[in-house]
Amino acid sequence: MAVKFVQPRAPQGTASTKPLGEFCNFIGGELRASKSGEHLDTVDPATGKTYARIPDSGAPDVAEAVAAAKKAFGSWSECSPRDRGSYLLKIAALIEENLEALALAESQDNGKPLSLARQVDIPRAAENFRFFAQHALSFFEEGYIDSAKGVASRIEREPLGVVACISPWNLPLYLFTWKIAPALAAGNTVVGKPSEVTPATAALLGELCIEAGLPPGVLNIIQGLGSTVGAALCEHADVSAISFTGGTATGSRVRATAERLGKRATLELGGKNPSILFEDADYDIALTTAVRSAFSNQGQICLCGSRLFVQRSIYERFKTDFIARVSKLVVGDPLEAATQQGALVSETHLQKVLSYIELSKAEGGNILCGGARLSPSGRCEDGFFVAPTVIEGLSTSCRTSQEEIFGPVVTLQPFDSEEEVIAAANATQYGLAANIWTRDVEKAHRVAHALESGIVWINCWMLRDLRTPFGGVKNSGVGREGGDEALRFFTKAPKTISWPQA
Repeated sequence: MAVKFVQPRAPQGTASTKPLGEFCNFIGGELRASKSGEHLDTVDPATGKTYARIPDSGAPDVAEAVAAAKKAFGSWSECSPRDRGSYLLKIAALIEENLEALALAESQDNGKPLSLARQVDIPRAAENFRFFAQHALSFFEEGYIDSAKGVASRIEREPLGVVACISPWNLPLYLFTWKIAPALAAGNTVVGKPSEVTPATAALLGELCIEAGLPPGVLNIIQGLGSTVGAALCEHADVSAISFTGGTATGSRVRATAERLGKRATLELGGKNPSILFEDADYDIALTTAVRSAFSNQGQICLCGSRLFVQRSIYERFKTDFIARVSKLVVGDPLEAATQQGALVSETHLQKVLSYIELSKAEGGNILCGGARLSPSGRCEDGFFVAPTVIEGLSTSCRTSQEEIFGPVVTLQPFDSEEEVIAAANATQYGLAANIWTRDVEKAHRVAHALESGIVWINCWMLRDLRTPFGGVKNSGVGREGGDEALRFFTKAPKTISWPQA
């Protein structure tokens, strides 16, 4: 099956792609317009031009989607985990079959390099469906035999019902499927809301679900604004749980709504992640990974290492080498093979990032490289590009060091002792991820234990085992995703059934 909206073509010279046209909601197994008939424009960040429209949906569309999900819940929840998994595996295969079309849609919608979408975002979306299709089999077959006491037990788990999955714009299909897959595998039906800034691949996922034969109403996808669609979805009485990834301020509102209405909620929010380089690190690998962890996806990943702490004995050498590497990053048309840094996701976000760069100057920071908007020649001259930026000389307490910028901006700071860097790394409201670079195994694990962070990587970055819990502490979130944690969230409290062993 070839998805309808995207017709990829290889970039040649000044790369371009056909407009995607008009997207729809996906409700009850059908593609539908919004009940209001109103639309929102979708902008290509690389060109700054509108290329598509999405439904400007509202509470009536949400009500229709929830009703469809509620109707489908009975038969879907009664399917065996293996039967539910077979649908997820079909969707995974279709994602892989349409990888090139989906990668192009993701690049045009988000501004990220096509190569990144092709190598990371779309393969991971397929992997999410495949992983939870298989992982749910063992999760729902938990049981024990105690021969000494002569008792056998099994653990019975039931889905919650209709659940809401609300995902962000930075990794659109990757994070949308990270929520949807475990919810469906656990037997729930889903109403999903992608970001209105990046609607394309979520809309295309609806088409793939039709092709996969997913029963109508099992997955519903509503396009529109967070203030209307997201709010209505969180408030709906028939929605049992909310899985949300996004900004801290919005997450606080989602949490308050969930608590007021007695709904479950898991929130994956912001990060201000430290990268800690000790003098005994494997220097070349640490340097290369520091560049990648700081600027992947234009720094628009909640796991990016945006605060670099380098031990003073190697600080000047590292600073020189780091700036040399960063200055050579190729910023430009996301569809060109050589591009390493694409466009920021929107004009609004561009201005936010630029405002933080100006703030850093007012706070006494020294711009070592970057620090300005870029205008690539050709079709991207009006796009939302910012040069990768490195800032030195800021205190750990200033706003630039404390607040999530979520762009290609990192701070560089020397440290002397282990105790000093632990204190500095922990001195934020966030605690999502961190990475540590040292050859001293005992020190690495000692520091990892002391860091206030949900995820700590030692001598690596972004190595993920999908069975492990994912989430942060402090203002980086509530709850955990991934593996059994996700399936537990999407199921009721377990019931133990025991009987005498034959």
